[in-house]
Amino acid sequence: MNLRCLSFLFLLLLLQTAASAQPRLPYFFSDNMVLQRNTDVKIWGTSQAGKRVQVSTSWNKKNYAATADSNGNWEVRASTPGAGGPYTIRVSDGRPVEIRNVMIGEVWLCSGQSNMEMPMKGYRDQPIRGSNDAIFESANPMIRLYTVPRSVKLRPQDTSKASPWKIAQPESVSEFSATAWYFGKMLQERLNVPVGLINISYGGSTAEAWMSTDALRAFPSIKLPTAADSASANNRTATTLYNGMLHPFIGYGIKGCIWYQGESNFERAEEYETLFPAMVQQWRKEFGQGDFPFYFVQIAPYNYSQLPPYYAGGKYNSAFLRDAQRKAQRLMPNSGMVSLLDAGEENSIHPADKQTPGKRLAYLALAKTYGEKGFGFASPDLDTMTVTGNIATIKFRDAPNGLTSFGRELRHFEIAGADKVFRPANAVIRRGTVVVSSPDVREPVAVRYAFRDFVSGDLFSTEGLPVSSFRTDDW
Repeated sequence: MNLRCLSFLFLLLLLQTAASAQPRLPYFFSDNMVLQRNTDVKIWGTSQAGKRVQVSTSWNKKNYAATADSNGNWEVRASTPGAGGPYTIRVSDGRPVEIRNVMIGEVWLCSGQSNMEMPMKGYRDQPIRGSNDAIFESANPMIRLYTVPRSVKLRPQDTSKASPWKIAQPESVSEFSATAWYFGKMLQERLNVPVGLINISYGGSTAEAWMSTDALRAFPSIKLPTAADSASANNRTATTLYNGMLHPFIGYGIKGCIWYQGESNFERAEEYETLFPAMVQQWRKEFGQGDFPFYFVQIAPYNYSQLPPYYAGGKYNSAFLRDAQRKAQRLMPNSGMVSLLDAGEENSIHPADKQTPGKRLAYLALAKTYGEKGFGFASPDLDTMTVTGNIATIKFRDAPNGLTSFGRELRHFEIAGADKVFRPANAVIRRGTVVVSSPDVREPVAVRYAFRDFVSGDLFSTEGLPVSSFRTDDW
């Protein structure tokens, strides 16, 4: 066979392949998916350049059309009703693709590092308390789960690795984020609508790994990778997880985000105080859905000196990172922070109790996003300190019914004078405030509470939500 014939056959094969090709969709547009209710959701994919693509939605029997651009990309926006399903979506450019068993309800993005990624079955030799019973009882067709596979990339990707939507049942729940599961389960039971949970997490990741190059230009201390770094890039390299895992998903309609991360930034607390809000601002801008709810978990107390480089004290006290998270929350509208000051483990960076953070995240969402009332949802936070003589009085916000130690002595307060030396303090709850003093400090200047690497808090709202560790100084 001569070269001309081979060329002709090759061209004919290409034409036949193109003619028979179906429109391609990102993996998260697939059977069992959940779309956000009461909004205009974006649906997108690829086809041949110039092809007209039609999207038909069974819930309203409407057709939406778009023409693939020169790169083959197309998108439409489809209106969604109140919660319901199952529905069908049909996408066709001449050859159809059908997405079945689609539910419409509440969609939440769940992201962070290992404490968000940690599955209900636990890590090897690291359990989730009570998980076996919870997994056994987890079957619920109204909850759908999607996990974005791990992916480290130096350039933004248009698609993620293959992954299916799964209906909640023991086999799928056991592999899914425990924190996210407890959050979503509580939302579904309370709201009685379908809930979709999308887990985009990577253990050991830094905040900057989840940010774009443009967003990180304001942080010259963070090294941006180049092509020469491809061999050494990992989950702590700036931009890599944003590129490989988050970027393909941007544009999918969500209600809000829950986040559990910070452990890998703990020794850079001062930077995190502005880095974290910058990340949230970037995500909100790129999703184009305004200041969507963003609720996050403050890292739990843990003895970080057990980890490389095995340092203790100074900036290696994780209380500085917890304080940075507390301060960052005030910089972010429509946000909330869960304190775990009562739920850490000294010798495990992965606390076995994942129901507590999931439940407290759900309290925040149910109260602040869905308008539920009648229960406590926010931990008390430092408001002001005033000094009279040798007594410092600490006032708190988000403590409408006051404070309690549940009968225990408050043992984690410290007080300092102008010499900046903190000494153990006497602390007493008095009409919703805490009065702090020490016979060794005649003129108080600053107060700290539970400001240690590992500590178990003893100050709570009367609803049982722990006060975060805090400091009034900036030393």
